[in-house]
Amino acid sequence: MSDAQLNVQALAEAFAQAGQSAIGEGAKDSSSLVELASAAPVVRLVDVMLMEAVARRASDIHIEAFERQVMIRYRIDGRCYQVAQPPKSLALAIASRIKVLSNLDVAELRLPQDGRILLTLHTRQIDLRVSTLPTMYGESIVLRVLDKGALEKTLGQLGMTPPMQQAIERLIKLPHGLLLVTGPTGAGKTTTLYACLSQLNTPEVKIITTEDPVEYDLPGLVQVTVNPKIELDFSMCLRAILRHDPDIIMVGEIRDQPTAQIAIQAALTGHSVFSTLHTNDAPGAVTRMLDMGIESFLITSTVTGVLAQRLVRSLCTQCRSSYEATPDDLAALRLTADAVQQPLMRAVGCEVCNGIGYRGRCGLYELLVMSDPLRLLIVGGAGMSEIRATARAEGMLTLREDGIAKVLAGLTTVEEMVRETQDDV
Repeated sequence: MSDAQLNVQALAEAFAQAGQSAIGEGAKDSSSLVELASAAPVVRLVDVMLMEAVARRASDIHIEAFERQVMIRYRIDGRCYQVAQPPKSLALAIASRIKVLSNLDVAELRLPQDGRILLTLHTRQIDLRVSTLPTMYGESIVLRVLDKGALEKTLGQLGMTPPMQQAIERLIKLPHGLLLVTGPTGAGKTTTLYACLSQLNTPEVKIITTEDPVEYDLPGLVQVTVNPKIELDFSMCLRAILRHDPDIIMVGEIRDQPTAQIAIQAALTGHSVFSTLHTNDAPGAVTRMLDMGIESFLITSTVTGVLAQRLVRSLCTQCRSSYEATPDDLAALRLTADAVQQPLMRAVGCEVCNGIGYRGRCGLYELLVMSDPLRLLIVGGAGMSEIRATARAEGMLTLREDGIAKVLAGLTTVEEMVRETQDDV
């Protein structure tokens, strides 16, 4: 049986039955750990794990050592799925192999380490970001899978409606100002910003980004990785970037007052600045910046728009099935039975989606465009509820409303929409 026909669990079981589960026991020094990492069964196991994760479109690979076993899980479309439980005695061998591939210190078991693996699979370039973490029973390892194919997505392919896409395109083409994208970790904020930058990336425009870390290498952009170990943070990078004559600046995240202050200064001095914030919705970005100590008149003078977003799993188009909306569904959708003219869709599961019922993800979006009435409210010290009410009166669709539209269009399920959005009425 070839590696392509095996999965990680089958290999682990085969090695255990062959008496290879004790591989690496007693290996302590650097040379013996490197030798362990080069053992043919270990190489084969890790190679199959990486290939299987990419084939199943995993965004992360989790390798966690517990008291009696190792757990290997893939995060696919935002959810973790257990794929294998190799014997505990294989933990050191697997960790050593990954450290060798990512140029980490194989003998360092007490401190966290970060590295990188570059793979080429069937002409596809795959970038794996590796992070190790010492735990009670060994090292926990997470590999972030960065598929450069994601860079080819346009704003429309992210799940934006045509009116939303047109509004975003108008905002990113403004000669100066601050555009914020908000949402929790894993909501796809960086992917949205890269889609914006890809659309603007021409030889006539100089774009500089500062990120932690740089997730995708985009040709034509000057990209800077922050390094807290040498006190190279976002604010220091921004100060230096402003001396390099950029037209557009992307800041990975505004985390503190100094970074926010310099980003606003850049927007005031004729630069177009894109960045992210951690807030639950679009109006919350205003109060977050006020909490950072930014004056309200500076916010209204620079912020052109705030895009809040979430990711929901998309139904597999090969196996989804229709059904009549239940009373619970109608309550979640805030609609009557007469208003729902078409059946809803539910997840089923097939070979195409590995029995999950979902394949891929699409975005839910809430766009607040700064207007004169909103500026007056912000400068006047209005609360978030007033800002939200005015924005909605001006046409802003909430995350929940965009989610309802995607449920009715058969793109996702009521359960997914409810899980990722809060009731905003």
